[in-house]
Amino acid sequence: MAPHVGFDTDQIKDKARKDLLYLLEGVRGKKNLVLERGLAGPINLFVKFSTLQEYGVDKLFFLENGNADVSQRNVVFVARGESARHAQSIADHIKRMQRESQTGHEFSIFWVPRKTLVSEKILEEAGVLGDTTTSEFPLYFLPLEKDLLSLELEDSFSDLYLHRDPTPTFVLARALMLIQQKHGLFPRITGKGDNAKRVADLLARMRQELIAGEDTNETSKLGLTPSTTIESLIVIDREVDYATPLLTQLTYEGLIDEVVRIQNNQADVDSSIVGTVPQPAPGSSKTVGTAPVEAKKQRITLDSSDKLYDQLRDTNFAIIKSLLNKVARRLQNDFDARHSTKTTAELREFVNKLPGYQAEQRSLKIHIALAEEIFKHTRTDQFSRLLEVQQNLAAGADPSSQHEAIEELISRDAPLSEVLRVLCLESCISGGIKHSHLEHFKKMILQAYGYQHLLTLDALEKLQLLLSRSSPMAAMIPMTGGGAVAGAKTNYTYLRKALRLIVDEVNEHDPNDIAYVYSGYAPLSVRLVQSILQKQYLTSITRGGNANNAAGVATGGASQGWRGFDEAVKHARGATFDEVQKGEDKAVKARALLTGSGEKKVVFIVFLGGITFTEIAALRFIAKQEEARKRIIICTTSIISGNRMMDVAIEKGSLGKNTAQAS
Repeated sequence: MAPHVGFDTDQIKDKARKDLLYLLEGVRGKKNLVLERGLAGPINLFVKFSTLQEYGVDKLFFLENGNADVSQRNVVFVARGESARHAQSIADHIKRMQRESQTGHEFSIFWVPRKTLVSEKILEEAGVLGDTTTSEFPLYFLPLEKDLLSLELEDSFSDLYLHRDPTPTFVLARALMLIQQKHGLFPRITGKGDNAKRVADLLARMRQELIAGEDTNETSKLGLTPSTTIESLIVIDREVDYATPLLTQLTYEGLIDEVVRIQNNQADVDSSIVGTVPQPAPGSSKTVGTAPVEAKKQRITLDSSDKLYDQLRDTNFAIIKSLLNKVARRLQNDFDARHSTKTTAELREFVNKLPGYQAEQRSLKIHIALAEEIFKHTRTDQFSRLLEVQQNLAAGADPSSQHEAIEELISRDAPLSEVLRVLCLESCISGGIKHSHLEHFKKMILQAYGYQHLLTLDALEKLQLLLSRSSPMAAMIPMTGGGAVAGAKTNYTYLRKALRLIVDEVNEHDPNDIAYVYSGYAPLSVRLVQSILQKQYLTSITRGGNANNAAGVATGGASQGWRGFDEAVKHARGATFDEVQKGEDKAVKARALLTGSGEKKVVFIVFLGGITFTEIAALRFIAKQEEARKRIIICTTSIISGNRMMDVAIEKGSLGKNTAQAS
């Protein structure tokens, strides 16, 4: 059997759909589906509820609600196998149903993406393992777009950096290994960060396990030779660059995420903003188990199926108004053209185009309303003040000069997440905050927002986002020739110049550098990718060249790894690696013959710990420049933003309320 030629994200979606339907088909008759809430959105990306109904699903419940009824003999649970909490919840469900029901039930559990010893042990200790049939539903990467794959592990950031749980690292390595088994080995694996290095080590181990555990026939040998369709794999650990997600995103998609939050390509927006959005006909393509939207909210889909959104998503918000005006004028002209139709053929042509015009008009109405809502947010004094402080810190201004503005934000009762983002940004960029200043801010936060936030501040310290300058964990990797002890934190002061993170002349209408996504700041994480893929361009702008004059981008080629930027990369946090994977000569030649070399090669860029929409926009900007030579696929554990990072740490309980209730 010849290996699959080329990489197509739709194949992943089709496989996930077939896997789920095959498992459901194995449970005979009508069944109730009990779904982990966090899986509802991801599953909705590849299968609709009407399809599940065709495969016998009668009712759908959320595991967390604990309200699944006993109306059907067959009950199917779908939950992540790594979560002990969900395994316990399933055990409680089963015991409750067995108590309440007079008839016997058939219980099936589909563990995502695999069953674990912990989950099986919990079921065994609860005394229900013998009453269940367990299967694995290998759901790993999910295509959010043609060029974007996500594991949609919502807790990956807190697991990796707060709880130090390596599960997301293993799941990511397993997902990448499945790609290798189908398309051949990544010829080169380059990356930065300690967790990224662990992914590379796991891939090497999984490869050895596969060789040791299979019959070495020709087909399997071929599957473990370097791919002729993939150029390389680049892995970036989120903790290498914490500062980028802490900054306010300034692309259209990024700001929608900041203001209303995008989850699984959908956003819940107030009905007063977007009006009534046409919903799918009942039963036709009803979404899978998505939580009921509040009465005043409308759920809108934000992906490339909306042609207008596809045009707008990666542009800087500053030019959105003019782009929407342009589209509105074009649509008006297209509609006015009907008056000039003279023949029936011309009239028929207009009528055929009408549904397209109407869809575009609905989309335009939604995006004008969304843009107006974001404008309300961005025009406030508070937003302007926050942005000014962030950009000053990113540009290397003296941190103490920004403290008055931060104190004012706290005094004005700005959202806690915004205040913490700015303080964490200062800590990350400046190698910690001066001890006396940090204590002052902690005192202000506790007095203004509540003493329960002692736990919040402790969590931020564990995440190494908010540290005192005297803390050993805050020490930055010193500059070349510095006699200081080697630090562990990314040295933004050095890298700001070495990788030209600040670009003063940014053309937002016709961008010439990735810095347009933050209006002058180039994300360090994406600059690291450029130091592998666009060496010549990066060299020209870091050695005094102008981004405008360096527009003729020349590729560096991933085959050279970090060469040329070795010194700069040393000043970013974590391990640096560049590994070449080789196979047997015979098998390599056989693969080359079978696949040919007509296609553009694929580069996989993986962000472990989460990626922001602005970084995705910057990577798409690079992909557009490189499209003649290669195709870029972006992979991540989840979508992240500064607010999501703060949510991990912010204590949700309130000491004051509890005290009041107790008294």
